[in-house]
Amino acid sequence: MINLKEEFDKYEDEYLEFDLVENKLSPRPDICAFLLLDKLSPNEGMDMVVNARHDEIWLNVDCEKLAEAATEEDIKTLSRCGVCYASGHNSLYMNT
Repeated sequence: MINLKEEFDKYEDEYLEFDLVENKLSPRPDICAFLLLDKLSPNEGMDMVVNARHDEIWLNVDCEKLAEAATEEDIKTLSRCGVCYASGHNSLYMNT
């Protein structure tokens, strides 16, 4: 199991560097992130976006399941797609 805060912090300098993603699941960074998150932490029947405010969307992802399933490469890809981890909320979000 990985530590999400440590992994996202490790790739902070690659945030939104979508052109560096090698195996894109979509040519669009947000859709690529959604598809990868759905693969790693499926939540059948639920929307990916759970909340939106101002310039952020909060994602409906079980971070414990994600920490168990994700690899370092997955977190790097998510960061490159624009996904952020909020340790205080144990949640994922994206800026719009």
